[in-house]
Amino acid sequence: MEQTSPGPPDTTRPIVFLSYAHADRNRVTPLIAALTEAGQQVWWDALIEGGDVFADTIESALDLADAVVVAWSVHSVASDWVRDEATHGRDRGRLVPISIDGTLPPLGFRQYHFIDFARWDGSAQAPEFKALLSAVGSAGTVRAQASRSAPMPRPARRVGRRAALIGMTTATLAAGGGLIAWRRSLRAGAPDGSIAVLPFSNLSSEPDQAYFSDGLAEEMRAKLGEAGPFKVAARTSSNHFRNHEQDAVTIGQQLGVAWLLDGSVRRAGDTLRISAELIDAQTGISKWSNHFDRQLRDVFAVQSEIALTVIQSVTGQIPAAAAGLLKSGTSVVAAYDAYLKGRSLYDSDAGEDADRKALDNFEAAIAADPNYAQAHAMRAQALLDIAGEYTPADQLATVHADALASARRAVELAPGYAFAALVLGEETLYSGHDFRAARPFFDKAHALGPQDPEVLGQFAYFAARSGRIKEGLAAIDRKIDLDRLNPVLYAGKAQILYGARRYSESARVFGQAVAMNPGMGHARSGIGFALLGQGELAAARAAFMAETAERAKLTGLAIVDHRLGAIAPAQASLAALQAKFGDASLYSQAMVLAQWGRVEAALSALEQSRAKNTSGLTWVLIEPLFDGLRGQPRFNRLLASMGLA
Repeated sequence: MEQTSPGPPDTTRPIVFLSYAHADRNRVTPLIAALTEAGQQVWWDALIEGGDVFADTIESALDLADAVVVAWSVHSVASDWVRDEATHGRDRGRLVPISIDGTLPPLGFRQYHFIDFARWDGSAQAPEFKALLSAVGSAGTVRAQASRSAPMPRPARRVGRRAALIGMTTATLAAGGGLIAWRRSLRAGAPDGSIAVLPFSNLSSEPDQAYFSDGLAEEMRAKLGEAGPFKVAARTSSNHFRNHEQDAVTIGQQLGVAWLLDGSVRRAGDTLRISAELIDAQTGISKWSNHFDRQLRDVFAVQSEIALTVIQSVTGQIPAAAAGLLKSGTSVVAAYDAYLKGRSLYDSDAGEDADRKALDNFEAAIAADPNYAQAHAMRAQALLDIAGEYTPADQLATVHADALASARRAVELAPGYAFAALVLGEETLYSGHDFRAARPFFDKAHALGPQDPEVLGQFAYFAARSGRIKEGLAAIDRKIDLDRLNPVLYAGKAQILYGARRYSESARVFGQAVAMNPGMGHARSGIGFALLGQGELAAARAAFMAETAERAKLTGLAIVDHRLGAIAPAQASLAALQAKFGDASLYSQAMVLAQWGRVEAALSALEQSRAKNTSGLTWVLIEPLFDGLRGQPRFNRLLASMGLA
């Protein structure tokens, strides 16, 4: 294709404006060719970042464009040109976003569903290309309709969440009909049995009652996943829409679901008023709504009633599993209330004080109902985190033994409760780094909860670290499908890809995590290690320098500086790692020493890490930086002692 600057577009034919970053030119030229062959008039600028000489021409083309196709990528999200063009297309109702490498759009554009072209094979018959043609056609319809009548109105001001969920104003519908049709065409693939439970609003007079409304929404997710044939969006992504003002169609698109359950809770003493509403995410129309005025002691019956009504409304039948809705729960109000307080504190991820207060609440729940399996499981989970983050080495054995007892009790009380089996597997693994002993529990949890978001992530990491990379990637992809807006999962997938030596993919997915949460720890060092695997030393060093987690930063710098021949800075980074983190950094020290070629010292550090049960060791089987140690008898004995050989 000719690479000279384009001339003015032919305004007698529909115009598709393609916005992209110059660094992606080789990736977008096949797309331009395919669109052209499909009969589209594509206007693009091969010198888009070459200066402002074409600014007037570009603006004119944007004004005339029927559709503005924005090719988001790691490069384009950082391009001011692309952002300006995307804003122009968005404000005119012409935006058609795609992602050519899986990168999420930047903030301000995530409410628009994008078409994923990361795996496009260049075929005009590929589903993503057909979706693009449909989207371009729908956006073009908007212009055609506008040209036959009045000029397109400016986008309507967004309304509050509850009003937006029920419907859209007439002006908005008139302005965006084609765009809405395009969104629906993309949403057509969402399973009918897919649902998101939005965070229930706390309408109580006391703001500190939010834990109760949040807990009620989470219980509804668990019940719908447990009793119904549902794909249930996970908590983190669903809670993303707590204070947002998107309409139901947009939320459904972003979460990949066909239904939304919204609600509110008003609590006054022992009296509750729970409102719930089931909304069709393809139309924004309410299918069912109701208010429940109950005493607090009746909260469990209300939860079951709402869950069963939702299931029946969607599927037309009440599932046989309904009888087991409370199999891992409680019927004691005081226990339930304490559990919800503990879960809120635990989920806040606010540090040691919050974790220990969460533990206190789980213990209060167990005191109120000794047979409360969920409380036993969460007590074990809290203890596991306390052991890993805050417990001195000489107290670890006691804390792990306590956690193990609580996890076993949860499994005894509720043998079919997937999360209890998962926690028992985690505790078995982390208390002794014994993969062979832990595997039955992880596999059982996965069998019991193949679509349980709390199970899928941990199972994915366990499978991958056991050498079952394919299983791990399949599980993390299912988890991401249920929790699409959670950046932690993208970083987790990137770590698995790194262990599979798929360095380029790993760097890209770590980049997605950073784009979603620029302040995330360990993601930039993840990019650094992936770049290190590709031999891109200067870029890897820059990534390590940008890392906020000091242990990972020092580890990366000690390795990359040594490879660059900067021996003194490398030695200084290792010394700082040892001084600041002591034995807790033994695994990281082993990584550095292995890369420096000090094989015996690296093996000794790994053996000490094993003896002291320090963190990081669970990745040893698939860590690329230990490839130089493989085949060593001491390394093989280490793997065997962990059930990995």
